[in-house]
Amino acid sequence: MSKYQPLPLKTLAAGALAAALLSACGSSPPTQFYTLSAPLKAGTPAGTASQGPQIYIEMMPVAVPDRLARPQLVVRSDATRVEVLEQDRWSAPFNNELRDALASGVTSQLGAIDVSRTGRPADQASYRINVELRTYDAARSGQVEAAFAWTITRSDDRRSAACRLTVAEPVAGAANADVVLATQKVVARVAQAIANCVLALQTGQGGPCSS
Repeated sequence: MSKYQPLPLKTLAAGALAAALLSACGSSPPTQFYTLSAPLKAGTPAGTASQGPQIYIEMMPVAVPDRLARPQLVVRSDATRVEVLEQDRWSAPFNNELRDALASGVTSQLGAIDVSRTGRPADQASYRINVELRTYDAARSGQVEAAFAWTITRSDDRRSAACRLTVAEPVAGAANADVVLATQKVVARVAQAIANCVLALQTGQGGPCSS
């Protein structure tokens, strides 16, 4: 019957190092989280309407295609395929990120208050905004192109406007962060267009619009 022989310390150390290397090689890269809300610039002037009566908006949940209603970034890889990036995610599902970014952009442009979660004062009119993202296509080192449609309805007299807009922004590089920056610019342009529609309704210029 053989006696137990302890392994030399060098052998144990080598085994531990090999196990650590194997563990490192097998681990997934850390998940990156992105936001659609662009940072507010210091000293940015208030919106055009901030000098007049206070404006209240109600930014409703944004409708998006089913394939985009997820936290993962979705980018085009070629003419027939898209990639759902498990390690590159929005900080919330894309439709929620989009709603929050649009609400932030519109309120910033107008000096408005978003009352969709808090309720508006009983004696004040508000502008209910329903947005649909109809198409969204993003490619690294290519462009982000998106088609939006929205309706805006004033709460007191039911005047409304129906609008649509297709926007494209170049993607500066091959990184996923470049896709995010281009998407932020798309959202900023749409928020500006929505804010302009609210101002048109406020001044009695309601009706359909397109671009």
